[in-house]
This record gives sequence, C-alpha cells and structure tokens, in this order.
Amino acid sequence: MKKKISLLGLILILVLSFTGCGKSETTEYDQTTMEQYADTIISAFSSMSEEDMDYYENLRDLNLDITLLQAQLPIDGSDFLTMIESWKASQEECGAYIEHGDWTMKVSHDGATLSSEGKFEDRDAEIAFTFNEKSDIESMTVSAHYTTGEILKKAGLNTILGMGTVFVVLIFISFIIYLLGFIPKLQKKLSGKGKAAEEKKETPVQAAPAPAVSAPQAAGTDDGELAAVIAAAIAASEGTSTDGFVVRSIKRRKSNKWN
Repeated sequence: MKKKISLLGLILILVLSFTGCGKSETTEYDQTTMEQYADTIISAFSSMSEEDMDYYENLRDLNLDITLLQAQLPIDGSDFLTMIESWKASQEECGAYIEHGDWTMKVSHDGATLSSEGKFEDRDAEIAFTFNEKSDIESMTVSAHYTTGEILKKAGLNTILGMGTVFVVLIFISFIIYLLGFIPKLQKKLSGKGKAAEEKKETPVQAAPAPAVSAPQAAGTDDGELAAVIAAAIAASEGTSTDGFVVRSIKRRKSNKWN
C-alpha cells in the first residue's frame, strides 16, 4: 500500500514539474513595442499617396525586404504588400483616416492581436494587427462598422440581386426550351426540301413528242389539180410545154391504189 502511495506521489510531482515547464515556455510579448510598430505603419500608410504605394508594390522582393529591415519593421515583404491592399480597401469603404484610440492586446496559442477603434471620414472601423510568436507582424485588417439599417439594406440588396439572377436564368432557360419546340418543325421542313430536290434530280426528262406526220391526201382530192400536176410532169419529161397536149381523164391502176 505504501508503494502505491509513493508511486502516485511521484506521478503528481512529474505532472507538476511538466506543468511548470509549460508555463515557463509561454511566449511573452512586449505590448509597448508592438504598439509602436502598429502606430508606425498606420502613420506611414495615412501619409502615403497612391504613387507611393504603387512604388512599394513595384519593388522587387529583395529590395522591399531591405527597405523594411532598414525601417526596423519586423514584417515580411509579401505581408507588407497585403497590408497595403487592405489599407486601400479601407480608404474606399471608410474614407480617409483621422485617428485611432488605445490598443488592446489579446494573446492566443497562435500569437497576439492588437486592436483599436479607428475613426475615418465616412464611418468608424476596427483596426487589428496580428503578430506571431516571434512578435513579427503577419497581417493588418480594417473592419468597417455598419449600422443596423445599413446591414439590413445591404442584406436586402444581396437578396434581390440573388433572386433576380435566379429569375433571369430561369427565364433564359424557359426561352431556350421554347425555341427547342421549333427544331422538329425546322428539321421536317428541311428534310422535305431535300426530298423534293432529290426527286427532281431523279425524274427523267421526257422527250418532246414528235410532230405528227400529215396523212396523205384522201382519194377524193380534186382531179383537176391532180391532172395539172401530171401534165406538168409529162411536159417536163418530154421537154415540151403543156400546150401541146391535154389530160382529159385520169384512171388509176389497181396496182397504184393508195394503201
């Protein structure tokens, strides 16, 4: 029994020693120095023009890091550029910077956060800087304060915009579905024209009917005209004129009858 008690006591001593070690490893932040960094950045941003900010954004990474090191600001170049973009957005949303109040620090297992209420021309906003365990600045955010009416108005506009977009899309889809109904009719019309063209190509061209051959004169043709024709033929064959003879009558041989 005594061995068990001593063993439990040893375990408690180890637990308390580890707890003490953990507390000693807690990161300690110098709030005064961190506030100086934050004030320096805000003062620099508020006095910068658009051309100055563009100058920093166009610098090479190495040159920007050297510039920040010379300014004694513990911040990475990429984080500094992100902060510039955040400050530009705050100017568009809140207006020009005027001042800010006292800083409040909150410490977490990831780092520390400095926050303060800032006053701008159009609306107030919360300015916050985040620091890592090495007290290096990681980011800066400016969160604008909106009234309840502005929040409801913005929410209503977002709702109307979202619903309007949905209705426009539905109307567009309905119009497309309506147009799809004409596709079968159009296909039928085009197929009918194609069949007609094919039938026109396949139809053989009919030859024009031969002119009717005139039938031979009937047997009842005027004998006088026939006698004159025969007389002229005889005169031509004899080398004389029709005055030397007269055709009195015409008799047809059986073998020369019309068929």
